[in-house]
Amino acid sequence: MNTPSLDKNIQISIDTAYLTEQSDPEAHRYVFSYHITITNHNAFPVQLISRRWLITDGNEQTQEVNGEGVVGEQPVIQPGQSYSYTSGTVLPTEVGSMQGHYAMVSEALGEFIAPIPAFTLALPNSLH
Repeated sequence: MNTPSLDKNIQISIDTAYLTEQSDPEAHRYVFSYHITITNHNAFPVQLISRRWLITDGNEQTQEVNGEGVVGEQPVIQPGQSYSYTSGTVLPTEVGSMQGHYAMVSEALGEFIAPIPAFTLALPNSLH
């Protein structure tokens, strides 16, 4: 698990996994999943409205992904509650990284950004 980020009292924790059964190294196709838990430590609800990802492969090629919500949802996270989801990405290299942010909104703060800390995607035992 990567170190959680805490900004605007929003905690973001990330776990990653390499999906051997969906990957094809001979075709330079490496599939990774990431499980994200977003915890609201505020005294008021917040809603995740959109996301922005920067995905960098081992060749330093970067792809930007923007979109509404996550996995088809724009969840409202109540005070002291968490929202979790799992998604994935495909890289042409066995190592890469992701980072980005969620655009959130609340009555108390208006619209704000919750940064997603950089995390590594790597085949097991590929990093020393």
